[in-house]
Amino acid sequence: MDATGGMDISSIRLIGAAVTPAVMVSACGILATGLDNQIGRMTSRTREMLREWRSLPEGHPRREVLRLEVSILDRRHLLLARAMGMAYAALLSFVLTSLLYLSQRRFGVPDVLPVVSFSVGVVLLGVIALFALASLRLGRDALELEKREMFMNAEHPAPTGQRKT
Repeated sequence: MDATGGMDISSIRLIGAAVTPAVMVSACGILATGLDNQIGRMTSRTREMLREWRSLPEGHPRREVLRLEVSILDRRHLLLARAMGMAYAALLSFVLTSLLYLSQRRFGVPDVLPVVSFSVGVVLLGVIALFALASLRLGRDALELEKREMFMNAEHPAPTGQRKT
């Protein structure tokens, strides 16, 4: 009996090739859950801002800040919704990869097909990361609006480690 317990090495490679995309499916599911949570928080925050906007009198300076922030949140929401769609597309790509690997022997699937399917999933994950980074940048822009409003009439604090003399 050999080290593999009588199983031929090509079978072990086939199982490994089929399991790797399955791990990526799990990662995509976790990613989609995180994106969904972020989208939900943005939706709630947008509703809170709209309630605040409606409660302020016409011409109040805070209304303009809220309008700009809601616009930013709307763009972030769109980016993350697209990223979530791509996460599910990547998930499907990895499922297809597993199916292609598992059906290679039985149906003569060319070696290139599972590699292409896996590659598509990886590219989609890269695009998701770019969308998430763009969303983070927009989130920073929204915070800058709040900070600008907060410090409009106040003196900025001295940076850490520096004192005014």
